[in-house]
Amino acid sequence: MAFEVGQIVEGKVTGIMNYGAFVDLGNGASGMVHISEVAPTFVNEIKDHLTIGQDVKVKIIAIDERGKIGLSIKQAMPRPQGSNGRGRGTGAQNGGAAGRPRGGRNGGGSSSGTPGNYDWNRSRQNASDSFDDMLSKFMASSDEKISGMKKDNRRSRRGGQNGGQNGGNDW
Repeated sequence: MAFEVGQIVEGKVTGIMNYGAFVDLGNGASGMVHISEVAPTFVNEIKDHLTIGQDVKVKIIAIDERGKIGLSIKQAMPRPQGSNGRGRGTGAQNGGAAGRPRGGRNGGGSSSGTPGNYDWNRSRQNASDSFDDMLSKFMASSDEKISGMKKDNRRSRRGGQNGGQNGGNDW
């Protein structure tokens, strides 16, 4: 039987390792299910999900040049209706980012929900910039922010705006 990527087939678990499980696909072919492809949830121990001899339905997700077959059990599972393809709803439904208040630890942040006033799409606007150009812009921006934080810190040590009146120590 010729296997193709995307095909869903049935097999039998023949071995379990820390990193994955081996599945006999019949006709002398076998493949491996990586631990990340065993279940739609985090898998700490494969033995909690699979046993040797268990019949499983798997999706073929890769076939390399040496004929090794990569398999997925979670991708072979039927998706619930209304799913976005990942088996999860929106962040707001699961208490994710969409359900959190905007801003950082101190409630700051812009009205768009991004930290500070950082323009997350700026790099897309200047697509012709090289990595070095982008890195130097980032470093300059970081240096400005750090120096501003240091100035604020010095002011707070002196007691605020009129800190020179509280002992005359200039940091």
